This record gives sequence, structure tokens and C-alpha cells, in this order.
Amino acid sequence: MLPSLRRKNQKLSDEEVQAVIARNTHGVLALAGDDGYPYALPISYAYADGAFYFHSAPAGHKIDAIARCGKASLAIVDADEVDGPGYTTHFRSVIAFGRIRLITDAREKMETAMMLGARYNPGVDQEKVLTEQMAASFAHMHMIALDVDEMTGKESKHFATQRRIEKSEERA
Repeated sequence: MLPSLRRKNQKLSDEEVQAVIARNTHGVLALAGDDGYPYALPISYAYADGAFYFHSAPAGHKIDAIARCGKASLAIVDADEVDGPGYTTHFRSVIAFGRIRLITDAREKMETAMMLGARYNPGVDQEKVLTEQMAASFAHMHMIALDVDEMTGKESKHFATQRRIEKSEERA
């Protein structure tokens, strides 16, 4: 069973969660590491149809961890404003839980690589780039999917209060 959000009044709507994902470029992927240690690493991602996509070298700690356990989580921090006098931070974030898998189908691998390329290098013919410039390295690159089982977003009381004020002013 996945953890539930304790402070429901700070929960982001599905639309706000999607906006956080769209305006950010990276998150922290958490995997089950060696000897029971958690393994968390920053990744750049693309998101579509309920899945996050990212790339990897064909070997290493990340690939070993994925092979060991197919469950993962991804945290994306959208805002983190320090409020020193309040001894707190004003934050907004999204956490996704899901099943992680190496993409083995050649077509899906190419599609997700193009999706990732388009996200970080917009306006470029990704198919041409991948077939010409990455021909040698594409075979040695893994594409990975995190198929989301559950995803929630949360913001600090400060941002939640600001949002309620803005909505009431819009209605007035």
C-alpha cells in the first residue's frame, strides 16, 4: 500500500501536478540500492501517458538497482523558498510511485529517446539526430520507463493560502 497524503488541504489538483511536471526538467529517482541502502539520483525526464522516461548507460548502480527491485519513486521539487524567520520553507512538489522497467522494444526505445530529445532540444529533428549523431551510441544507451501507479502533489500552507486568496479575488 502506498502512503496517503496526510494534509489534504495542501494537495495539488491533477492539473497542478501536470503543470509542475511540465515546467520542471529534473527530479530525484529513488531505488532500492545495495545492502538495503536507498539509492537516490537526479535524472532528467520526459513524461507522457502516465509514465516518466529517462536514459541510462547500460551498466552501473542504477541498472543493478532496477534489476533488483522493480519499484521506484520520483520526486520533483517545483518551489523551495526559505522563510528564515518562520523556520520553514514554502514548497511545492510532486512524488510519483510506480514500476520501473528497461525499454527493450526497439521502436519504443527510439520513440522515448526522441521524446526526451525533443524536451531538452526543441525544434531539432530528433529522428535525424538519433539516426545520424547517435548511431554508434544509441545501441549502448538504455531507455527506462517509470510507469506511474500513484502520483500526488503537495504545497506548503503558505502557497495553499495564496492560491485560495487568488481564487477568491478572481471570483470577486
